[in-house]
Formats: sequence, structure tokens, C-alpha cells
Amino acid sequence: MPELIEAYWPFLLVALAIGIAVAWFVFVSTRRASVALERKDVLDEGAERAARNEALINAPAASANLSSAANTQEVAHASATADAEAGAQVVPTAATGDDLTRIKGLGPKLAALLNTLGVSTYAQIAAWDDAEIDRIDAQLGRFEGRIRRDSWVEQAKLLAAGDESGFTAKFGQNG
Repeated sequence: MPELIEAYWPFLLVALAIGIAVAWFVFVSTRRASVALERKDVLDEGAERAARNEALINAPAASANLSSAANTQEVAHASATADAEAGAQVVPTAATGDDLTRIKGLGPKLAALLNTLGVSTYAQIAAWDDAEIDRIDAQLGRFEGRIRRDSWVEQAKLLAAGDESGFTAKFGQNG
């Protein structure tokens, strides 16, 4: 055997080089996928506008807008009080309700869906029992099961009580 290798080593070397060239051609040069060196994220394109809008949202309200908003809330509260005294079921509006999207696992679509079901405050969610959870859960469609999986009731209890530190300790920082 060593004599054969010694006699034919140039041919073996050529065969090895051909094998490497064929392997390179099969595995590397026939790849159809191209690698993008610089990919832009859709969110990056509007990042400046989003930051500006965020600053506008977080800016303090002008005094005229503030007094107008206060009057609107007073009117809504007065009408809700009048409805409660008349024995009607009070359904809080978006103006008087809580920001349900602070609950982890409850985004804007679910918050809008809950508002259509008459749920707009943390206290309402915190008061849910198993039967109420099952009733609401059945109406969530593709979001079914999120109430128990994401512990909405427990989160709502902390938020309704104003326990920000307890909420942050257990469920993390908002935002």
C-alpha cells in the first residue's frame, strides 16, 4: 500500500483538489440566498417622528386644554353619578376608565375589546371571579386563555390599589 501511495501521490493530490473544488461548487456557489449587509427596520424609518410624537404626548397640557379636560371629566363623573342614582348600570367610558394596557399581556386591541364589553377599570378586572373570567374569556376569540395565563386579575388588584412598587416588583417595569 505505501508503494502505491508513493507511486501515485501526484494523482491523489489532483483528485483531492478536484474533490474540494466540487464540494465548494455544490455547497457554496449554488446557494440562492443572499446576505443583506445592511437591513433597515421598519420602525427605524419613523423613529424621529415617533420620538417627537412621544414628546408631544408626554408634554404638560396647556392651561386651556387642562381646564377643558377637567370640565369634561366633571361632566362625565356627574352623569355617571346621576345614572348610578337612577339605578342604571354605570359603564365607564374611555375618559373615566383606566389604562388597561398597563396590564402585562393586555394590548390595545384587547383593551378596545374589553371596552366594548363594558370593562374599562382595574377595579372591574380585580373583582372578577372564575365564572366572570370564563364569561369574558369566551368572548376574547383568538386571545382566549390570556386572562389566567397572564394573571390579569392579580395585576389589576395591584394597579387598582395603587401599589406601583408591588406591581413593578412582581410584573416588571411598564413600557
